[in-house]
Amino acid sequence: MKKLLLAAAGVAFALGSTSAIAAQCENEVWNRVMERGKVVVGVKADYKPWGYRDSDGTIVGMEADMAQDVADAMGVELELVAVQSSNRMQFLQQGKIDMMIATMSDRVDRRKIVGITQPNYYTSGTNIMSPKALKIAQWSELEGKPVCGKQGAFYNKIVSKRYGAEIIAFTGNAEAKQALRDRKCIAWVYDDSSIMSDLSSGQYDDFEMPLNSEDDNPWGLAVPLEERSCVFGNFMSGMTFNWHQSGRLIELEKKWGIQATQYLVDKHEQYGDWLAGK
Repeated sequence: MKKLLLAAAGVAFALGSTSAIAAQCENEVWNRVMERGKVVVGVKADYKPWGYRDSDGTIVGMEADMAQDVADAMGVELELVAVQSSNRMQFLQQGKIDMMIATMSDRVDRRKIVGITQPNYYTSGTNIMSPKALKIAQWSELEGKPVCGKQGAFYNKIVSKRYGAEIIAFTGNAEAKQALRDRKCIAWVYDDSSIMSDLSSGQYDDFEMPLNSEDDNPWGLAVPLEERSCVFGNFMSGMTFNWHQSGRLIELEKKWGIQATQYLVDKHEQYGDWLAGK
C-alpha cells in the first residue's frame, strides 16, 4: 500500500508539473508563425554542405532541407535567414528568426539563452585531414609525427596526449592548412564538420578525412527559450525523433555528400520502429 501511495504521489506530482508548465506557455512565436503562414529559420550560408549559397544566391544544404521539412510539417511557407556563429542566438532572442538549425553545439551555457530541444540532431568531433597518398588508417600512426593545429584549439591537447602527435600550432586555420599543403605536417587536426566542409569545397581533392571521429559534440536546433517546453519545443522534439527514426538525416547526408557519421546510424537504430519489417 505504501508503494502504491508513493507511486500515485509521483504521478500526481508529474502531472501537476506538466500542468504548471502548460499554464505558463503563451506560445507567442508558434502562434505568430501559424497566423502569418510562414516560419523564419536561421541557417548557415557559409558552411557547405550544411548551409551555403548556390550560384543564384539561394541558401541550400542539409540544414536548409531540414528547415523545409519543418515548414512542410507545420503547413506554412519557409523563409531562410543567413546566420553566423556570432549572431545566431542573438537573432533568435531578438525575434529576427523563429528558430534555428545552424550547426550549433549543445552546451550548458547555451541552454540558458535559447531553447535547445532534444534529441540532438547531429554531432561533430575530432578528426584529421591528411593527404590521400599517406593512407593514414589509425590514430596511432600520428605518434611522433608533426600535425598541424590551430592555436588554442582543444583538439591539439587531445591528439598530443592520447596519441603522441607533435602539434605545430598556427594562429589561424588558413595558415595551418597551407602548412599541410606545404608538407610541413602530415595532417591537420580540427572539428570534423569543418574538415568535411573543406573537402566538399573542391579545393582539397587530394586530401581525405580517413579516421573515425572521436569525442562527439552533439548539435542542437533551437526555438525561443520560453517555448522550449511548450508547443514549439515539443513539436521540434517530435520532428527530430521522426528524422532519426525514419532515417531522413542519413538520407540527407548522402544527398549532400557528407561523410557518414556513426551518430546518425546509432540514433536510427535507437529510435527504430521495433515492428518494422515484421
